[in-house]
Amino acid sequence: MSIQGFDPRTGAAVGAPVAETGAAEVDAICARAAGASRLWARTPAAVRAAALESIAAAIDANAVELAALGDRETALGLPRLSGEIKRTTNQLRLFADVLREGSYVEATLDAANPASVPPCPELRRMLQPIGPVAVFAASNFPFAFSVAGGDTASALAAGCSVIVKAHEAHPQTARATAAVVAQALADAGAPAGVFDIVHGVAAGARLVGHPAVKAAGFTGSTRGGRALFDLANARPAPIPFYGELGSINPVLVLPHAAAERAQEIARGFAASLTLGVGQFCTNPGLLFVPVALVDELAAAVRQSGGGALLTQRMQESYRNGTQALAAVAERVASGADSDAAFGAMPQLFRVDLESFAADMERHVDECFGPAALVVAYRDVDGVLALLDRLPGTLTASVHATAADAPHALRAVDALRGIAGRVVYNAWPTGVAVAWGMQHGGPWPATTNPLHTSVGATAIRRWLVPVSFQDWPDALLPDELKDANPLRIPRRRDGVPGLR
Repeated sequence: MSIQGFDPRTGAAVGAPVAETGAAEVDAICARAAGASRLWARTPAAVRAAALESIAAAIDANAVELAALGDRETALGLPRLSGEIKRTTNQLRLFADVLREGSYVEATLDAANPASVPPCPELRRMLQPIGPVAVFAASNFPFAFSVAGGDTASALAAGCSVIVKAHEAHPQTARATAAVVAQALADAGAPAGVFDIVHGVAAGARLVGHPAVKAAGFTGSTRGGRALFDLANARPAPIPFYGELGSINPVLVLPHAAAERAQEIARGFAASLTLGVGQFCTNPGLLFVPVALVDELAAAVRQSGGGALLTQRMQESYRNGTQALAAVAERVASGADSDAAFGAMPQLFRVDLESFAADMERHVDECFGPAALVVAYRDVDGVLALLDRLPGTLTASVHATAADAPHALRAVDALRGIAGRVVYNAWPTGVAVAWGMQHGGPWPATTNPLHTSVGATAIRRWLVPVSFQDWPDALLPDELKDANPLRIPRRRDGVPGLR
């Protein structure tokens, strides 16, 4: 069996098919990853940081070729893909900084206290790598959430070996990127087997079930992610499965904001809805707006244009999703259609608040692509009363003015319980690579709302705690030695500092 990439603009095949990875080869890759992980975990953080920077430099050096190949398989466009590659290398460099700063290990030192009840021995605690990690590449971000994306960067930074399961939408791009990463790691002196790639659905399922794999990261559909999540938990020894799945990213426009900035909000919405042909996990799929704003939103969507979706299967899914919306809501606007082989046109649907509240489950399924449902309200209190009933989501946004402040406070109080990131007077598309970013949320946005897949703390997913009790200083890891030779932030006897 093999995997063939296609040009979404024409439907023509791109490059030669890539062979699926067989079971025996998956097992061999996992065995090498297990051996490499033990070595990589003991590699000093400064050396791992330098290796991440080497990967970043190598990707930057091959950016033109990688972007061109990615464009042929995704039709996302060279400007978008060039920017995505820079985001990818910025992520790698961010985690190099995280390693050098050192607080990610959460080093904690408690002196012995025989007088306490119960008596306390000397305890020194830190986080350490969990072991080999399986990373499932995303369809809609062939670089930033794929072979060398945030999951890979954070897992390598943590000291874990990584096995990437390539996405079927861009097999040639995945293979080319993997070759750059593998060569950069080899040149940096990383152990053989610390990074590898497999192809095919069966290979991905085998990865999740393999005893050498200790955790997995996934970005994709709710259906696919749930299947893998269930496999991870059905193992004789279950493993953490960090899946980023579906998200409707609700947006609430409060009355004064709608009255003062109607055209600005409508234009911003249409731009966010159609960015990347709606193929963003933070696409605004659900809006609550005053009745008077619906016409402005519809006018903005009518002036928008469609484009190519990533695969024929996504095109079919989009058609099914919009048909499902049409069965429960009124279609009030369509943008220009696309003549691409896997094309889609923007669509906006409308329902009144009372109908939405009476049958919420039928209105909140994600439709991946440039489609959204607008819920028209006359009484903002009615909207505020149901916000905390919405399903878990990556983002939730509020558009308000100073005069809307009382309602905005009530809204954020509800939305912070269902969303990982709450946005004020902006649109959710675009996820910054930063220390303060939270890209996660309650189910079905993710399988674990405790963590993020973007930002510095994404490394926390691949680390597990260990405490050393009464060990001599010479035998402790450098992170826990009395002299703090790495000069990292630590907590000693409850007090944070560099001691």
